[in-house]
Amino acid sequence: MRKEKILVVNCGSSSIKYRVFEAETIKEIAGGLVERIGSESSTLKHRVGSHSIALEINALDHRQGLGQVLGILHGGEVKAVESLGEIIAVGHRVVHGGDTFFESTLIDDRVLDAVKDWAELAPLHNPPNIAGIEAAQSLLPGIPQVAVFDTAFHQTMPEKAYIYPIPYELYKKHRIRRYGFHGTSHGYVARKAADVIGKPLGALKIVTCHLGNGCSVAAVRNGKSVDTSMGFTPLEGLVMGTRSGDIDPSIIFYMINNEKLSAEEVENLLNRSSGLLGISGVSNDVRDIRREADGGNGRARLALEIFAYRTKKYVGSYAAAMGGLDAIVFTGGIGENDPIIRSTICADLEFLGVMLDGALNAIASKDAQVISSSDSPVKVLVIPTDEELVIAMETSRLVKGKTLK
Repeated sequence: MRKEKILVVNCGSSSIKYRVFEAETIKEIAGGLVERIGSESSTLKHRVGSHSIALEINALDHRQGLGQVLGILHGGEVKAVESLGEIIAVGHRVVHGGDTFFESTLIDDRVLDAVKDWAELAPLHNPPNIAGIEAAQSLLPGIPQVAVFDTAFHQTMPEKAYIYPIPYELYKKHRIRRYGFHGTSHGYVARKAADVIGKPLGALKIVTCHLGNGCSVAAVRNGKSVDTSMGFTPLEGLVMGTRSGDIDPSIIFYMINNEKLSAEEVENLLNRSSGLLGISGVSNDVRDIRREADGGNGRARLALEIFAYRTKKYVGSYAAAMGGLDAIVFTGGIGENDPIIRSTICADLEFLGVMLDGALNAIASKDAQVISSSDSPVKVLVIPTDEELVIAMETSRLVKGKTLK
């Protein structure tokens, strides 16, 4: 009997993160990462169980990169499938689905065209997502492809949360509104938090903090997103690795007039040269900035302070918006791995019922864990996100009735 598999693909501008799951059990059997796509020194790291290999490969574009992945999946010394025929579907992370998609969907020409239409609003994300879809369609013809949208989870926001205070006609004409991102992650860790706490998700008010190179906070009440920090694009909200987050809109006009920058140059500056990188002048990586701050670099220290301060403000505002707070969840590369950032964000939130346990917060764990004190009214948790697992589950759900018997 054929062993059916689902391939999950998460494409960045110069990378492909992938994982392979058993279709029936959604158990991971393999995964890996292609990096530096487009350069002459691309690399492929591949693992199956406890076995792993690292190779230099030729990957001038995403199609070549995915081709190398498929080759190693069934033809390498550490293979995950006997043949590519075992792959019954491919699930793709797609960042921006706008208000076109309220849930995950099978990809056809209409869906792909819509994803391309929204690419203008996620210029760092949708184009590589599209490249991954088209590569998979070319290399695995006839295999169902599924799009799982970062924006879908946030489609439950009420109008008062997603409508901007600009002329309403612009919303109707151009669909300018808050969409929110990282929804796959926010939804996953909120559900996981309810399991860890031992209470129904539908009875909880949770603030989820996805902190990585891209960052966002979401207010999740009764299992549904009611507000989130990213907006029309992934540029709004928190300070991020290279993105500015919230700024006075007049700064844009000031830079155009006084720095003689074009609109495109300003957009590039705010997306790629701002945030932690812009403030610190060191890096977009918190680990590098932390080392510099510890060595006395004042701008590096300031970058970390601003990052935590702005996150703290969102936590407080969302507690107010929901009329209370039961839990705070930290996830993402920074949220999962930086105890100092977590403690700085939680400091002075005792009035909300947040009481962090310093010893628990300092423990590094790959599993979900509570880091608040036993008597803390608000539970604080660190939960490793698993967007690829959710994508695999969604892909299985959509193709199972049609493909699996």
